[in-house]
Amino acid sequence: MKKYAFIDVQNTDTTTKKLLGFEISWEKLYNFLTNNWNCEKVFLYTGIDEGDVESAQLFENLEKLGCLVRSKISIAYKNKDKTLNISCPKCSEKIIEMVDMGYRKKSNCDVDLTVDAMDLGEKGNEFYIFTGDGDFEFLIRNLYKKGVKIHIVSSPKKMRAGKRHFYSRYSTKLRRLVAEDSNTVDFININNIRLRIQK
Repeated sequence: MKKYAFIDVQNTDTTTKKLLGFEISWEKLYNFLTNNWNCEKVFLYTGIDEGDVESAQLFENLEKLGCLVRSKISIAYKNKDKTLNISCPKCSEKIIEMVDMGYRKKSNCDVDLTVDAMDLGEKGNEFYIFTGDGDFEFLIRNLYKKGVKIHIVSSPKKMRAGKRHFYSRYSTKLRRLVAEDSNTVDFININNIRLRIQK
C-alpha cells in the first residue's frame, strides 16, 4: 500500500483563507503529509500569475524538498457584467446601470491532477485529495472502483451569502459521495490539522 497526496492549491487556499481565517504554510503541509501521514509523493497543482517571482520561488523551494509541483500561468477571465434597471425614487424615470463584475483567474490544473491520480490509482493505495471541487466526483468514483481508498480534505463550513443563500467550498456532489460509502471515501476536516500547517 502506498499513500499519495494531491493538492488543488487554489481551492484549498481559498477554503482556509475565506472560510477558516488562516493561511497555509505549504512547506509545513508538505512536511506534515510526508512525516505524519506517510505520503510517498505529494503533488501540488497551482496557477502562478505571470511575473509573480515570489510565488514561483516558493514553489521552486518546495520542489527542492521533494514536492511534485505542477504549475501553470494563471489566465484572467472577464466575468459577465450585470445590467441593473433602476427607477428614480423622485421622478420614476427608469435608468439602466451597467455593473463591471471584474475578472477571475483560472489555471485549469484539474486535468493534471486527474492524470496523475489515475496513473497511481492501484488497488490498495490510499489518496489524500485536497479539494472541495465537485468536478472531481467522476475521478474519485473511478479511483475507488480501482480499489483506492480516498480521503477528501476540505472544510464543511458554510458562510452566509445573502438572506437565503450559503457559500461553501465543499461541494454537494462530494458530500453525497462520502455519504454513500464512508468506508471507501471519507472526509477529513482541514481545520483539524490547522495548528500543524498554518503560517
